[in-house]
Amino acid sequence: MTLSADLETCSHPLLAQLVALRDEGVRMEQALETELAAVSPEFHASARNFLHYLAIRQHDIRPLQRDLAALGLSSLGVLESHVMASLNAVTARLEDIRGQDETEKPEPPVDFVTGLGLLQSHADLLLGTPNDGREVRIMVTLPSEAAQDRELIRALIHSGMEVARINCAHDDAEAWKTMARHVREEAFAQGKTCRVQIDLAGPKSRTGKLRALGHMLKIKPERDFRGQVLREGLLWVTPATHPVSYAASGLKPAGANESVACLLFAGEGLDTLGEGDALELRDARGRLRSARVLRVNAHGCLLGFDSVALIEDSAELRSTHKHKPHLRGTLAGAPEVQEELRLCMDDTLVLTRAELPGQAAEVDAAGRVLEPARLHCSLEAAFVDARAGQAVWLDDGRIGARIERMNAETIELRITYAAPEGSRLKAEKGINFPDTYFHVPALTEKDVQDLEAMHAHCDLVAFSFVREPADVALLQSHLARLQANHLGIVLKIENRQAFENLPRLLLAGMRSPQLGVMVARGDLAVELGFERLSEVQEEIIWLCEAAHVPVIWATQILENMAKSGAPSRPEVTDAAMSIRAECVMLNKGPHIVSALDFLIRVLARMEGHYSKRMATLRKLSIAGSVKGV
Repeated sequence: MTLSADLETCSHPLLAQLVALRDEGVRMEQALETELAAVSPEFHASARNFLHYLAIRQHDIRPLQRDLAALGLSSLGVLESHVMASLNAVTARLEDIRGQDETEKPEPPVDFVTGLGLLQSHADLLLGTPNDGREVRIMVTLPSEAAQDRELIRALIHSGMEVARINCAHDDAEAWKTMARHVREEAFAQGKTCRVQIDLAGPKSRTGKLRALGHMLKIKPERDFRGQVLREGLLWVTPATHPVSYAASGLKPAGANESVACLLFAGEGLDTLGEGDALELRDARGRLRSARVLRVNAHGCLLGFDSVALIEDSAELRSTHKHKPHLRGTLAGAPEVQEELRLCMDDTLVLTRAELPGQAAEVDAAGRVLEPARLHCSLEAAFVDARAGQAVWLDDGRIGARIERMNAETIELRITYAAPEGSRLKAEKGINFPDTYFHVPALTEKDVQDLEAMHAHCDLVAFSFVREPADVALLQSHLARLQANHLGIVLKIENRQAFENLPRLLLAGMRSPQLGVMVARGDLAVELGFERLSEVQEEIIWLCEAAHVPVIWATQILENMAKSGAPSRPEVTDAAMSIRAECVMLNKGPHIVSALDFLIRVLARMEGHYSKRMATLRKLSIAGSVKGV
């Protein structure tokens, strides 16, 4: 077939399909006129574009894309930010090919330039302008130590942190305010800007405490492959009468990303020590362990151990130096050591509503279970809304289970997924109920109190465990009550209901002038299944791009490097792919500054290769969920 014959036979049906898609977008906009009227003026054009996109993505248009590409025309693979303008442009080109007059076309809310510009301006308004000419911003979760360790915040801002994340699930309002103040002051001192985001804890479901076994601190040196000590294990010892943290002691860190444990000393002679002095103690195994004084001042001394030391509360610390004044006293303040559960396939685990310490299963001499393992579940709604037969996942999906039976006080689980040798479960680990619909507000009483305490000290509020538009409206009403409507809202998409309701959540969120979405990939993988994570995160990015809403790519970015100092190969690839978001979030860890520097170098290499990603447009699984808003 000649080219002219090909055009003659193909172009007319293609025009009909394009016009049908365009008309459907207009109809959806007209049907949701009331919802559009409630959208903030900053997002009005974006909301119209978003509805046009949803209308198209209710269909599988891959055959249309192939036919358009065969004619050398746009395949509509990158229409997210300017839907109607793309449809109009392709329609006009087909009319030119057919030699017919151009038909009247609907006025697009945005064109090819303004669509991309709106996404960029919304990102700048919410997250700030990227430093050093980068396109992608970087958010870093601040650890608890940041309330005392101002040097850490200084280093993070110097390296390129543009958003500091404060997790309200940990610490308290005074610590959060101190962190926020340090961020403001350090950014100002360096001539940079750095936003502050608070993450409201929400109704997170976690495992409760386990039975306490005692208090002990493990000090461990770093060794090379020959067993030679590369870096001594560090312990900061400070007087129990007036303790000062190592971060606040004024001593210079011994090395980059230094992590220093702390114990309290009750006794005599601490103020007589000098650098190089030798000390010793007997650890929990009865082994004599030696330490040397690395640094010392009026607030305490930094000790270095060249052997592993398991230090219990009340361990005696004494001087071994014959020519120095005598030092002798006891140590305290070691962290509590809790029992661990080891769960195997087909084991029973009972989740309890009562907030009692959990414990491992009791077995007799023959190995028969007398009492199954028990553990508190912090989410009371689980004992109301969960049902037998539903799935439960623990510790970020490391352990799977199914509900066998339940009542108002207990949920009996049968373990369906665990490591061959059994999986360990500790306190304060997440519990996911992916099949359960919870009738509980996403904004808890604690969240409201935290919002009241922190709204004057932050720029963004991240909304955890949001599920439906009513949740968004509730947060917006509290912000209005506090006269804090100017704060940006970040919707954390971390459960099945939030993903399935995402179109409606975005429309509700666009009633605020600043809006972002965080893709919480860890919880999403557990809630929706790991095999769906890649598809789900792509759909979220596409929908947000159509709504001109900036995306924060979160969970486990360079996590191994932040914790150990060295990245794994898969997480480097994962970090590179985050270039499609407007912001990337790093979690806390002893090597977080190195991880931040590394991420910046990775993004710098990738920014010339990617700008979002071209995609073929099959039907989206959630595009139709906007119906009935």
